[in-house]
Amino acid sequence: MKYAITSIIVTRSWISDTPDEVEHPPIPLGLNEMTVPRLTIILSISTLFLLISSSVWLALSAFSFLEDLEETFGSNEIELLEMEGRWVWEVDLLFDTCMPRDGLWSWPSNLNLSDQDDVFLYPGELECDWEHQGQGDRASVVVYNRGDTDLDLLLEINGEGVIFMESGENNLIINQLGSNESEFLEILLQEDIDDRGISIIASHTSVMQAEVRLDVQIFRGSQERDVHISDSDSVEVEYTVWNADTGEELDSGTWIESAGESMWSIEGFGWSIIGLDIDNDRGSGMPVIDTGTSHITLLPPPIGYGNSEGHELQHAWLRFELKLERALAAD
Repeated sequence: MKYAITSIIVTRSWISDTPDEVEHPPIPLGLNEMTVPRLTIILSISTLFLLISSSVWLALSAFSFLEDLEETFGSNEIELLEMEGRWVWEVDLLFDTCMPRDGLWSWPSNLNLSDQDDVFLYPGELECDWEHQGQGDRASVVVYNRGDTDLDLLLEINGEGVIFMESGENNLIINQLGSNESEFLEILLQEDIDDRGISIIASHTSVMQAEVRLDVQIFRGSQERDVHISDSDSVEVEYTVWNADTGEELDSGTWIESAGESMWSIEGFGWSIIGLDIDNDRGSGMPVIDTGTSHITLLPPPIGYGNSEGHELQHAWLRFELKLERALAAD
């Protein structure tokens, strides 16, 4: 008996009721090639948008924080720097040549300086004349702190031909100028000026809009001198001192002194000597030869007898006339 073997082909449809095309659909070729890159681009754009948004938000937040910080601390500092509508420091040239700056205020009607407001020395900012005796001449500038807090100040000379001796530049920083203290600064004339105006501006180091200005008009004197007295120079001067308010002569005589820091209880006396001039003979020639110059300075109480508690002239303004008799040669 012969048997025939028949091959039976069974499709999967025999197992499942779902057509093969539905269960395993063909994958379009485009999905493999484009779907992943499109998703990547969309995600990248979204991430970039989020990063930009975050950066802008952070920048705005930081700006707002700094504004709040400045309002909180800056305003408090400004309040400490102001008194009676003015900044609490004053700038003065020691020569008795100063006037109201730009005519914005007036001297007391009775010309009694000591009867002014007990906080400020002058009713406002000053403009002063400086008559020089040639290139290399000097002058003394004073900064007064009339407030209740220490000051850090930046001083700048606006104009050419004059520098601060201490820095050798047209700018200088004063650190920690104490309440009711004064700071003396020596300025140097670098050029032989006929007539020129400059300004010395004292501004607060952290509140730059807080500034006090001193205008100085510089002009040539009648006679030039070769030797210009500076800080620490030893000199012999003839002096007369008056009460600036009453005109009463208080004292006169001859004094040997080092310019700048003074041995007198009158702090401004030594600094009044700076700016005197003499010829190369330094006053050591024949007695009939008189080559020393003279000038007049005005000292408010803080650099007069103001620190001498109980002194009868504690509140007096002093006017000094100084004449240079002799300048001792440096060692």
